[in-house]
Amino acid sequence: MSRIGKQPVVIPAGVTVNIDGGSNVVEVKGPKGTLKQTMHPNMTVKVDLDKMEVLVTRPNDLKENRSLHGLTRSLINNMVVGVTAGFSKELDIVGVGYKAVKQGKSVTLSIGFSHPVVIEEAPGITIEAPQTPTANTAKLIISGADKQQVGQVAAEIRELRLLKRDPYPSGSGIKYSDERIRRKAGKAGKK
Repeated sequence: MSRIGKQPVVIPAGVTVNIDGGSNVVEVKGPKGTLKQTMHPNMTVKVDLDKMEVLVTRPNDLKENRSLHGLTRSLINNMVVGVTAGFSKELDIVGVGYKAVKQGKSVTLSIGFSHPVVIEEAPGITIEAPQTPTANTAKLIISGADKQQVGQVAAEIRELRLLKRDPYPSGSGIKYSDERIRRKAGKAGKK
């Protein structure tokens, strides 16, 4: 039995879970919005209203079904967490003259190109650009209810100007806030 798949997903107060049995579509509604996802037809998803939890079962112990069991449970759990608490990713923009300015529903990035890069907010995603105390860094906070969409938007922004794995401190680009890049002292010149 899958350790993750056999655990029930607890439904908190204020969240409703609806399952369309014929097409195996799970819809989760909560304070942060509504998420809908089609689950694999091999998995059986049931809502126990007495205990307020969602249970996922598999038909047999084939390798494919064992792997789908935990995945399906995790996807439903992420939907429940997303509509209650939401998900967010932080990006650091590092470099001389690099900055991010929010204007309405778009963010304008100055990241070393000859032109500014404008990023529009996708539906269900909010991008914040808080002011930072130092001139050489900027922050972006991407948040939303759908974990996959938040991660995808953050990855696309990061790819615009990826902070190279340059070990010297002069590197500039975009990185995740919790990403570690090993640094070492700069090269010493002749004396």
